[in-house]
Amino acid sequence: MKKIIYLFAIMFVFTSCGDDPFSKVKSENVKSAAVRDNAPFKYPVMTFDRKIHDFGTIEDGAAQETVFSYTNTGDAPLVISEIKSTCGCTVPQDWSRAPLLPGESSQFTVKFNGKGANKTTKTVTINANTQNGSESVRIMAFINKSTSGGSPSGMVIN
Repeated sequence: MKKIIYLFAIMFVFTSCGDDPFSKVKSENVKSAAVRDNAPFKYPVMTFDRKIHDFGTIEDGAAQETVFSYTNTGDAPLVISEIKSTCGCTVPQDWSRAPLLPGESSQFTVKFNGKGANKTTKTVTINANTQNGSESVRIMAFINKSTSGGSPSGMVIN
């Protein structure tokens, strides 16, 4: 008995929908949806004054600071959600969270504590609403390790 009820229910569903369910779709709606879905999306573009800053040779522990400037050269407002570095020795700051309109410029500061030895490179990542979702800049320096407190003879050991 259950099989007969299920069979009638299935027949009712298929016969009540009409002959062709696609006959209800309007062709003009399909055309406008295709145009909408294939239209290029407008993104902001971050164009930097430079993507790498080299502090040159510095002494161990000598704090450094630089400013990166950028312009929104895209077609939509630029919104930066976060700027972070690869370690705690490099601190990005002073950046605006307000939308930057196309053609407008802004900047942020990167402070580096100058600790380490030899060649050091740090990356600063900018999370924004650009097409990639993030951009990056780098700082670098060659750090002379302090000779005080070195070897007992005062010679530098490499």
